[in-house]
Amino acid sequence: TAMLSWRLFFLCVLGDQLTVLRSPQYVTFREGQWPLAGEKVPDLVALTMGFSVQEDLDWPGLAAGSLFQRPRATALIAVRGVGSLDLPSNTSSYPLENPVPFTLDSVANTIHTLFAESTPVVLQLAPSEERLYMMGMANTVFEDLPVTLQQIRARLSQEGSVLHSLPLHSLSRNSEADLLFLSEVQVLHDISALLQRHKHLAKDQAPDLFSLELAGLEEIARRYGNDSPQFQDATKILASVLQKFADDVYGVYGNNAVVEVVTVKTFEAPLTRKSRSILESKQISNPGSPYNLAYKYNFEYAVIFNIVLWLMIMLALAVIVIAYNLWNMDPGYDSIIYRMTNQKIRMD
Repeated sequence: TAMLSWRLFFLCVLGDQLTVLRSPQYVTFREGQWPLAGEKVPDLVALTMGFSVQEDLDWPGLAAGSLFQRPRATALIAVRGVGSLDLPSNTSSYPLENPVPFTLDSVANTIHTLFAESTPVVLQLAPSEERLYMMGMANTVFEDLPVTLQQIRARLSQEGSVLHSLPLHSLSRNSEADLLFLSEVQVLHDISALLQRHKHLAKDQAPDLFSLELAGLEEIARRYGNDSPQFQDATKILASVLQKFADDVYGVYGNNAVVEVVTVKTFEAPLTRKSRSILESKQISNPGSPYNLAYKYNFEYAVIFNIVLWLMIMLALAVIVIAYNLWNMDPGYDSIIYRMTNQKIRMD
């Protein structure tokens, strides 16, 4: 695993590593090799986007960010079947411990709650399992995005597909494992192209979220082995495609984007996903409680606390200033009541 530096904020989570490819200047990662637990990746994504989390993230790799700026987009790409990728030397990585399956549902829910009146773009996609979740303007932006394996295979046979631009070398167009890998590469290419076409959406105030899970390398390793020419060629292609994807998204969002990639040899448990609907009017506030108990405070607690605190301080100062001025007031000079009374007495 190569040592990488922290300057850019495209956050790549690579198998047993967390690698940052791009980042805005106001998001700071400290240089070091602090391990990050796999289940904490969603919390890290939320914090880098400027959101609160239910439990503090005790990880020294991420410094406190700006209070007035937040990334306009975050993209997390989970790559299964490889422990690390040969990414450029100007990126940085942290060890990833306990690589359990995770999703960014909590981050997507936060975006839906805080920016319900805006136009966020939320896309979660796993092509190999045909899992798809879209929210907000994603249904418009990615209307033409092939999401099922059948649609992606058809896209590969069209003009402008990656089959005509990538050096396949030992990869075959007739192998199911190879086609799965190339299909996922095609999805990355198409997402980047569609974002380029809808650049105007990158200028709104609502942050966007992209989450993809790629299993093509895992299938190639299972079919040919980790030492095979096919696996080596596939890892080189994927590393190059991920870097280009990061550069494209980073440019679309005006150097204010976060892209995350997770590469894991294998997850410790199979990934299960519960179906959900963003149209639900009421959600369980504490899913871990069988009694549907609410948390002691929610994400808006800090905001409400500051509003109440400073309002009380301002009212207290106002009362003190008014009381001081009343106490030191000269009734015969400052009060119109006493002034009129004195004039009437003199006239009488």
